Parts: sequence; C-alpha cells; structure tokens
Amino acid sequence: MRSALRSWPGKIPTYWWVLRARRLHNYPRHWKFERDEAAAAQKTWGAIPTAEVVTVIPTYKRPQQLLAAVDSALAQTVTDHAVVVVDDGAGLPRLPDHPRLFSHSLSANCGAAGVVRNVGIRVSESQYLAFLDDDNTWRPDHLAVALEPLRGGRADLVYTALARQRDDGSDIDVISIPFSRTEMKWRGFTDTNTIVVRRDRGVLYDKVRRRHGDFPSEDWSLVNRLSRRMRVLHIPEVTVDYLVHEDSFYTNWES
Repeated sequence: MRSALRSWPGKIPTYWWVLRARRLHNYPRHWKFERDEAAAAQKTWGAIPTAEVVTVIPTYKRPQQLLAAVDSALAQTVTDHAVVVVDDGAGLPRLPDHPRLFSHSLSANCGAAGVVRNVGIRVSESQYLAFLDDDNTWRPDHLAVALEPLRGGRADLVYTALARQRDDGSDIDVISIPFSRTEMKWRGFTDTNTIVVRRDRGVLYDKVRRRHGDFPSEDWSLVNRLSRRMRVLHIPEVTVDYLVHEDSFYTNWES
C-alpha cells in the first residue's frame, strides 16, 4: 500500500484548537440553524426516518455524483436501513422514488459539512449511523461488514478500508490503518465514508466550517472525541470507493 497520509510536525489536537478558536464566533448561528432545519425537515416529511441504521448523505452541487452515491446506499444488502440526503441549499436533482429515501434542502447555504450532516442525524432515529459523501460510493456489503462487530458488541464505532480511485475508474491505493489514539495525534487516517457508529447523544459532527485545505477534518474530530469513551475497531476490508478529484479532501495529501 502506498501511503496517502499527511503527517504534521506537531500534534493534530493543537491544529484543531487553533482552527476552532478562529471560527468559534459561528457556533451560535450554526447551532440554531441546525436545529431549525431539522425541525423543518421533520415537518415536511410528517414522519421521522426510522431503521436499524440510518445513512446521512450531505450534498452540494453534485447532482450526478449524488445519484451514484444514493444508488450505492440503497443497494446495500442490509435493508433495515433508511437514507437521509441533506442538501446545503443548492437544490436537489430528481432522486429515486424509494420508501427508504428521505431528502431535505436547507433554506440557505451554511457551508459547514458538519452542520449539514447533523441535520440528518437529528431528524432520524436508529440504533446505528453511517455516513456517505455525495462524491463517493459504497460496495454492496459495506453496512453488513461494518454492522457485524457492532451488533456483536465488540465495538461501538467501526471504520472499514477505503480504495482511492481516479475519474477513469483506475485504482490509486488502499487506505487501511488499524486504530490507535496515539497515532491519531500525529496523523489523520479515518474517513467519514467508512464510519458506522452506535448512535448516542454525543454522535454529532463538529460545527466548525472548513475551507479547502483546512486541517483536521470533521471525521478526525468525531473519531478522536468519541474514542475517549467508545470502543473503536478497524476492519481491513475495502467497502468504500473514494473518488479523487480537485475538491476531494485526499487529493493533495501527498504534496
């Protein structure tokens, strides 16, 4: 495996606190927006999406890629599963007419991926939560593989291996790193698309808005925080296909 991980000459938590301090003024506004939008979505649907596992897909101006992501989520072998798509104010394309698919477009663009995901979390009920970005896809057994140790009580948060691919479908490499809280202080190696977690009140993403190039990401922040009290397990099986393009987080990790 060719490493695609960015190392930093210091502990990642230091970078996180600096980033948080710079954007702290946005917290009150994002906190209220998140709750208001979750209430609006529930009112529109008239019911709360409920299943063993709920997948949240945030999206913004990627209509064709979103359709591929949604199709891969609905094609999972696990069927006690609801998919919640939350659009960050750009408008949604026509989505499949499926009883397990729910969608909501935010009243305004907030630009904070964590807030968009949190709306989907807040407006659903499930034992487990999974996350898929609008430019990536899952293999059909992703949820089945990740849920096995969760159902068996061996873990509270699971992340699988990820295959990076180019636009032409060719493979770049595979990212598969066993979990270590010590290692997380120096390197980011978890990815949102691979994570399935037992739902509780603390499973919410960071509300800090990221700009392109900001580090660390929301997935690092979530796993680092939850791993203080949750059992985290890595499954070294590729279940996620990650498309590398100019707007994807991994693209410039080797520069």
